Amino acid sequence: MVESALVIDVGSGTQDILIYQPGKNLENCPKFIVPSRTQIVAAQIRKATDRGEGIFLHGHLMGGGASSAALKKHVGAGLKAYATAQAAVTFNDNLAIAEGMGIVLCEEAPESATPIWLGDVDTSSLRQALEAFSLNYPLKAAVAVQDHGFSISESNRTLRFRLWEEFVMQGGDLRELVFTQDIPEVYTRMRAVREIIPEAVLTDTGTAALLGIMADHYVKPHLDQGILAVNIGNSHTLAAAIRGERVYGIFEQHTSMLNPESLAHLIKQFQLTELTNAEIYEQGGHGATIHPKMSPGWDFVVVTGPRRSMAKSLHWYEAAPYGDMMLTGCFGILAGMGITE
Repeated sequence: MVESALVIDVGSGTQDILIYQPGKNLENCPKFIVPSRTQIVAAQIRKATDRGEGIFLHGHLMGGGASSAALKKHVGAGLKAYATAQAAVTFNDNLAIAEGMGIVLCEEAPESATPIWLGDVDTSSLRQALEAFSLNYPLKAAVAVQDHGFSISESNRTLRFRLWEEFVMQGGDLRELVFTQDIPEVYTRMRAVREIIPEAVLTDTGTAALLGIMADHYVKPHLDQGILAVNIGNSHTLAAAIRGERVYGIFEQHTSMLNPESLAHLIKQFQLTELTNAEIYEQGGHGATIHPKMSPGWDFVVVTGPRRSMAKSLHWYEAAPYGDMMLTGCFGILAGMGITE
């Protein structure tokens, strides 16, 4: 029998949590939508800034975004920011650049600094939350984070998309990106979560979203013909051409750089197989890649994600697997683990 599992989709705004309980309808499994850890850490940094206190960042590599913005304002206010090397790579893979941001590297907290723990998953808080509702803490865990990959010299948006391109050209099976055993060394953010939860299943949030879209019961019959799956997240928008279980093309742009008109244009170019990597990259996004076997078409467009309202006027089908759009990534993680209903 499949074990119960703690399934977490870590975004830039929220962490979407599903307590998978075998034998129970997925619709009735406990769910939580709470602020992501980067939002929580950012709030802790801002409090220290308001109090005029130095901070000591320790723990693990995690997602930046909001926490990085808060750190820059803290240092900009003339306040000290100390960090362990392990925590500092949250802000840049190159520690010299992290130091250039004003971070002072050290392994022990200065007495005057407020300690702030970094990590994409706070198991202590999760245990408290589950106990408050008389829920058992699952022995198994599966987590999705957006992992740009590690490189001291290469732009992380370039590296992230090179990894997507290699994936598409080498077969495009999303389930191969769900890591139950060894995690490739390049994915340091996933490996950091594995430090917190040693046997956790790990994948990328983009992979989880696409698998979740494919799990929607209305979408499944269209997969043989082919779909365009679009995940409009708080920070990133990812689109993929999927037929059967194979991804034939993919592009990724920052959501803040899109509006309904520009998104519609990119999707149209993608459908025609005319979208280029340069068009996305030069606009500040990650890139685009199209497999030589991807021919024009892909008329069935499916959208999900917390910012999906951007596409309302485009009349695309809005995926909500098992009746819950915000858990699309969690359901995708389960599908990647071979758990389906």
